[in-house]
Amino acid sequence: MSDDPLLASKGPRRGQILFALAFAAFAIFILSNLGNQTVWAPRTKLFAQPGFWPGVAGAGMVLFGLLHLRGLRRGKGLRRPWISREDRDEARIWLQPLEYTAWFMIYVFAVPRIGYLPATIVFAPALTWRLGYRSPRLLWASVAFGIAVVLIFKGLLGVKIPGGALYEYLPDGLRAFALRYL
Repeated sequence: MSDDPLLASKGPRRGQILFALAFAAFAIFILSNLGNQTVWAPRTKLFAQPGFWPGVAGAGMVLFGLLHLRGLRRGKGLRRPWISREDRDEARIWLQPLEYTAWFMIYVFAVPRIGYLPATIVFAPALTWRLGYRSPRLLWASVAFGIAVVLIFKGLLGVKIPGGALYEYLPDGLRAFALRYL
């Protein structure tokens, strides 16, 4: 029986080293940027300084993050690689939401170029397909949903979304309508 609480725990160990590394790196980043974000006021007591308590918090984050990382590596009987296969699998799971961030950023960059309606009509079924819904009925439902979103936001609510550069090639009357409602 080990006295190490990490080895004695029944929970999974995957991702703990990655979490400790990320936490320590983020804490160091926060502490290193503290001087750019706070000021030291002249003729003010130490505990009343605007940067004192954030500095204490940042130093505590760094200290405890590094102690956590050190404790993970010093466990008795812990004879595994620094980053194991389970850690890599866990990191892959953590990074999966970034795919949808990329989809959103592509959408955001597409709207000013091709317009709100065309971008929404393209991206709604593309995301529906990506999520695994591949029946024609659901793909058409996503197109209808995209059209409804555009009509509600621009037509009914009057949300100001810039028109697409593609709209400049439309005839005058249609261009004015597209810029206002599409």
